[in-house]
Amino acid sequence: MDTAFSRAEIEQAFSDYQAAVVGIASSGDWASFADLFTQDATYEEHAFGSFSGREAIRSWVVETMTSFPGNTMSSFPIAWHVVDEPTQRVICEVRNLMPDPGDGSTHEESNLTILTYAGAGLWSREEGVYNPMRFARMSVGWAEVAQAHGRLSEEGQTFLARMGR
Repeated sequence: MDTAFSRAEIEQAFSDYQAAVVGIASSGDWASFADLFTQDATYEEHAFGSFSGREAIRSWVVETMTSFPGNTMSSFPIAWHVVDEPTQRVICEVRNLMPDPGDGSTHEESNLTILTYAGAGLWSREEGVYNPMRFARMSVGWAEVAQAHGRLSEEGQTFLARMGR
């Protein structure tokens, strides 16, 4: 690694990243998520594949987060994080929360995220590690409860039908 950044700089960049994600989730402007990364960043997504470059990340995240179930997730709070200064990485647990489906129940599935800091507040790599089957089960469970309470979108109903429900 050519340049080492201080723990304080990495922590600040991660804090800024979290604040940006809160704003993006609130506004639905998922295209701006890609602007958190360098032009040549890589994004490793275990269910959807690898994406190279900011624009590839932008295309993927917009498609994923503007369709069900991504467009239904309400927030992505961080349960915990650690900074690994020698590798310039942040490792964290992201809680992917769904809104109340109508009965007050909580539906979420977590993933581990590994971010590599590149300086100037930008990230050169992100990897999301999770179990896609658990994520699918959580999404189906949420959709079934939402449907029972008249809160499931047409897109969510199509999702349930594709899942054989």
